[in-house]
Amino acid sequence: MEGIADMGGTPGWGRVRPPRRDEPVFEEPWQGRAFALASLSGRIAFGGVNLDAFRHGLERLDRAAYLDDGYYGRWLNGAELMLTDSAVLAPGAIRARARNLRGEGVEEPPIPEPAVPDYAPSAEGSLRSVDHPPAFAVGERVRTKAMSVPGHTRLPGYARRHTGIVEVVQPAFVLPDTNAHFQGENPQYVYSVRFDSRELWGADAEPFAVTADLFENYLEATS
Repeated sequence: MEGIADMGGTPGWGRVRPPRRDEPVFEEPWQGRAFALASLSGRIAFGGVNLDAFRHGLERLDRAAYLDDGYYGRWLNGAELMLTDSAVLAPGAIRARARNLRGEGVEEPPIPEPAVPDYAPSAEGSLRSVDHPPAFAVGERVRTKAMSVPGHTRLPGYARRHTGIVEVVQPAFVLPDTNAHFQGENPQYVYSVRFDSRELWGADAEPFAVTADLFENYLEATS
C-alpha cells in the first residue's frame, strides 16, 4: 500500500545517517521494553507470529505515530493498533489507563470480546518449499509490475515499472501480500534484482546500484 512507510526514494529526508559502529541495540531501557511489548502484542493479537501483519500495522499508522515518536515509539503505536484491531483492547484503553496512572480518575472503556484471527503458520519462520522451478534465472532481465496494492506489499513504490537484472535466485518464502491479511501463505521464489539508480530515479541520480529482494509475483519478463 502507498503510505508513510513507503518513503524510499522520496525527496526531502536528507542523507541517510549510517549507524555508529558502537551503537547499542537499545539506546535507552524503555526501547528494549517496547520491543518486548510489541513482540508479545503481535502474538496475542494474531494468535501466532505473523511479521507481515505487524509490518502492515506499522504502515497504517498516521504520520505523527510513525515518525514523531521515533523507531521504538512506532513499535509501541503499532502494538496498540494490533491489539485494538483484534479487540483485545478497546480503543482508547491505553490512553485512559495512562491518565489513571497519573491520578486523573477517568473511566476506562469496558474490555471487548476479542476477535483474534484463526491463524496458524504451517511452519516456523518464513522459508517454505514449492514443487515447481523458478520462473526467472540469474542474469535475466526482468521488469517489476505496475502494481497498485490496497493492502500490504514488499514491492516499494520507487521500484515499480522498472527493469533490472536477476543476481540471485533465493528459496521460496511466504508471500507477505496475502499472509499479512491472513489469506494464506502462498509461498513464492524470491529474486535479488539489481537496478541502476538512474533507472529508478532518472538521469540526474548519483550513479550506484540498488539490489532489491522481490517476490516472483512482482516480476515479469521483459520480452
